[in-house]
Amino acid sequence: MGSKDDALHTSTTERMQAMMVAARSAEGIKSSRSSASELGQGQVVELAVARSIVDKWPEAPKGVAQKLLEHYGAPNEATATKLFWYRTGPWSRMEVTADEIVHNFPAPHTDFLSQYVDYPIPADAASALVGFDGSMLLDRTAGQLGARCDAEAANTVTLNLAVEIMEGRKTVDQARHDFAESQAAFAMGRDAPYAEGLLFEPASATADPDETMIGHAVLDQIGEKLKDVIGAGDTPTS
Repeated sequence: MGSKDDALHTSTTERMQAMMVAARSAEGIKSSRSSASELGQGQVVELAVARSIVDKWPEAPKGVAQKLLEHYGAPNEATATKLFWYRTGPWSRMEVTADEIVHNFPAPHTDFLSQYVDYPIPADAASALVGFDGSMLLDRTAGQLGARCDAEAANTVTLNLAVEIMEGRKTVDQARHDFAESQAAFAMGRDAPYAEGLLFEPASATADPDETMIGHAVLDQIGEKLKDVIGAGDTPTS
């Protein structure tokens, strides 16, 4: 049977080197007074190329992707099944994919459009947010709050209500009821303020890089290793 190193295809030295590289990357980004690099923002895909990609997609995501291309222009990145935009409109990042996920709330549809805004996410709010909508996307480290649905209006409703939940202005049950009401109103051409635009201002400096604990973890592991060695030495021989 192979060792743990064999199973992971890396040696202890390689793992330590990877940790050092990761630490240097973090320090480099922090020294630039930022919390993240955004290399994709500097890229661009020709509009004609993006359109030719989505022409091969299933009907629902194809139609939405075509509207996004018309409204936001060429994406920053593209694969055969995904288009990505960064820092466009109110969105910190946006992804539309040919892959669809079945979602029954508030009515049967498929999810394929993900949109994020910069907004701080308290750790204790996570349970309420995913209880409100399983397609909420929470990236607390990056400080980005997102939603995944089949239309920008639906994502807008989700995010507006999510902020009201975090601010204590609505319960989860109230937000779910209002989501269904807003979606129905929007579909029928009635007033639907929650769907028509963000009712809050995306924030800045929202990242939450958490606390450093790896030093303690390493010391703990060394301590356990010493116990193992000492224990092995004390084991009586037959």
